[in-house]
Amino acid sequence: MPNLVLLPGLACDERIWQAQLPALPSAFNARVSDAQLHNDSIEGMAAAVLRDNDGPLVLCGASMGGMVAMEAARQAPGRIAGLALLGTSARPETPDMFTLREGAIEYFERGEVRDVIEPNVYFAFHPTQSADPAMVERYLDIVLGAGAEQLIRQNRAVMRRPDARQHLPLLRAPVLLMCGDSDRLAPPECTREMAALLPQSETVWVAECGHMLTMEKPGQVNAALNAWLGRQFPSA
Repeated sequence: MPNLVLLPGLACDERIWQAQLPALPSAFNARVSDAQLHNDSIEGMAAAVLRDNDGPLVLCGASMGGMVAMEAARQAPGRIAGLALLGTSARPETPDMFTLREGAIEYFERGEVRDVIEPNVYFAFHPTQSADPAMVERYLDIVLGAGAEQLIRQNRAVMRRPDARQHLPLLRAPVLLMCGDSDRLAPPECTREMAALLPQSETVWVAECGHMLTMEKPGQVNAALNAWLGRQFPSA
């Protein structure tokens, strides 16, 4: 049975998988990677995931974690038993987003982290979830807790990420694609593009959901992920 490794998004940690870990089949020995904390590039994070986890792997990545998962599949395709890519994109950084992140980094360098992160709630969540004070507070605790240094390093890693579209068509492992229908940060067109490159993939659209799928719609994410794992690895 492959090991299941969960890969957090930018400035996130194991808390974004809080609702998934207890719901996953124990046979997969699921664990959350912290490679994003110790490496300065998507390539370095992917190499660390492969180094830190033995045997065949199912990689489940959210947002930046999905970028890391795709890069790990490029580096070691023979070790990838499956990919689950949630709210992510295979594209390289666009010039507009590069400029936007550069501006955010200037704020982070001055210690003005909250000034950038609090308005980001509007982009990270569907309006229904962004109106939930408890959910917003959980999100802010996670991202603000990452601190300026991690926000700078991880944004720069995403800004320099490789174009995964060049190698995705070579992947033969099963793939689950999941996207919130109202995702503003990795919009549905990014998932449709990956689906076109991966004919073996399955796509799940999550209604009334933004970018933070695992927090916004945990029940639907768990059901879709477990159903896909059950079809691909029935012995689990």
